[in-house]
Amino acid sequence: MTHARSAGRTPNQLRSMSLVTGYTRYAEGSVLIKAGETHVLCNASVLDKVPPFLKGKGQGWVTAEYGMLPRSTHTRSDREAARGKQSGRTQEIQRLIGRSLRAVFDLEALGERTLHLDCDVIQADGGTRCASITGAWVAAALAVHTLMREEVLTQNPIRDHVAAVSVGLVQGKPVLDLDYNEDSNCDADMNVVMTGSGHFVEVQGTAEGAVFGRTALNGLLDMATAGIAELVKHQRQALDLATE
Repeated sequence: MTHARSAGRTPNQLRSMSLVTGYTRYAEGSVLIKAGETHVLCNASVLDKVPPFLKGKGQGWVTAEYGMLPRSTHTRSDREAARGKQSGRTQEIQRLIGRSLRAVFDLEALGERTLHLDCDVIQADGGTRCASITGAWVAAALAVHTLMREEVLTQNPIRDHVAAVSVGLVQGKPVLDLDYNEDSNCDADMNVVMTGSGHFVEVQGTAEGAVFGRTALNGLLDMATAGIAELVKHQRQALDLATE
């Protein structure tokens, strides 16, 4: 039986994508990313300080926080940060976002300041970590544009785009950009983070219901590569519109 995807998507088709820049007033860079029914608000803040281990070393830092707002899912979840704790999943995802952004930053060119990305999931339908990475890059790029416009920076510290997408095997067939229903019922799923120039930053893959071979793995990576190329086009278009 062939798996029927939501919105009539083909196996290699992304969900509808929207990047609304300048979504909040005060952040140096802000974007609301909508990937289908997954909506994440990404705000970039510039802080004139670095972590203690970087003090006096002449370089900056890029870090991230991630959270799911109450009623972003079917049931209400507590605000972890407000209760002074974070789940292991939350910590894993925000570390992933930070690693992904740092992979394309020249931290020396950023100077002794921190770029802090806050990624808040407003509505979740699968792929929240991938949407956060894709949106956080746009927010970071807008913040850097602000710093360069104000002549705080004379050199752009961003060396490349970075974006992320999920792929998986659903009923034995490869599909791109899984929604929650697909993700919760797939045979295998994978989150792939890549640069705009086509280099891998991170690959997270797990067999959920059935093991898979090298041929299937290669096919999933090829599908992810094509999907990320499309996401980078969306990023570029959003940034161009916001900075023209």
